[in-house]
Amino acid sequence: MGIKIPKKVASVLKFVFKIALSAAALFFVFKKIDFEEFKTSMLSVNIGWFVAALLMFNLSKAIAAVRLKTYYGSQGLELSHRYNFHLYYVGMFYNLFLPGSVGGDAYKIYLLKQNAEIKTKNLISSTLLDRLSGLVLLLFEATILFQYSTFENADYPWIKNLFLALGVLAIPAWYLVKKFFFNEGFLSVFVKTSFLSFWVQVGQVLTAYFLLLAIGLDGAWFDYLSLFMVSSVVAVLPFTVGGVGAREIVFLYGYEFMNVVKPLAITFTILFFFVTAITSFCGFFLSFNIDKVGKAQNEGKD
Repeated sequence: MGIKIPKKVASVLKFVFKIALSAAALFFVFKKIDFEEFKTSMLSVNIGWFVAALLMFNLSKAIAAVRLKTYYGSQGLELSHRYNFHLYYVGMFYNLFLPGSVGGDAYKIYLLKQNAEIKTKNLISSTLLDRLSGLVLLLFEATILFQYSTFENADYPWIKNLFLALGVLAIPAWYLVKKFFFNEGFLSVFVKTSFLSFWVQVGQVLTAYFLLLAIGLDGAWFDYLSLFMVSSVVAVLPFTVGGVGAREIVFLYGYEFMNVVKPLAITFTILFFFVTAITSFCGFFLSFNIDKVGKAQNEGKD
């Protein structure tokens, strides 16, 4: 008979494992780069461009919140913009900072179930489709950026064309997934949610662009942006804290195929985590009155 670990203990252990994995990845990365160059680039960051990146990232998240609201609406759950934004930011805070396998998405579902008559299945599907919708458009835009990068590989000269084909086919494939595996309500908002996802990812690219300006990059834009998009896909995997370590590994090995300076690339990824952390921490303050805003939503006062 195996030892049963309490859920709270298991959650903390999982979080500790994530931190350890992120730390190990960062340790590996910093062993491979010139730390003095990295320190110099961090100390010379342009604060103005960093703030611009922070604002753009929040605009991107605001559009993402509207996309999730659209999915909820397709299932008959109409939320006010105020309550929806509260839920979205509180969810980001839970996802990034708090230990556990439940995460911010499950917390949002829990809150909504307390205050609305809607099937749990539809809430879970809305959350899942929201995530996948962003991933599909991320893949699409990544393949476009990749075409303009300096990537060259004599052994695999067809890689760029393959990636382009995958990016173009991703959208019709996504439509078919919705059509055959989810209800009609989700399919009815396919165009709107795809449109919103496109602009969410444009916002992410612009955030990355502003951060590259902040570290003084003066060339090879498409190389850095392509690797950023690829690292965003890798960062989705729930093995590290906020993608820390995962993004750095992508850039560490990506430099072998593109015109990327390692210390500069690592500075960029660390700054992106700072942007994510600052934004997510806003959810901490919003969490104090989430119940009050939810009550106002139910009473029709919001």
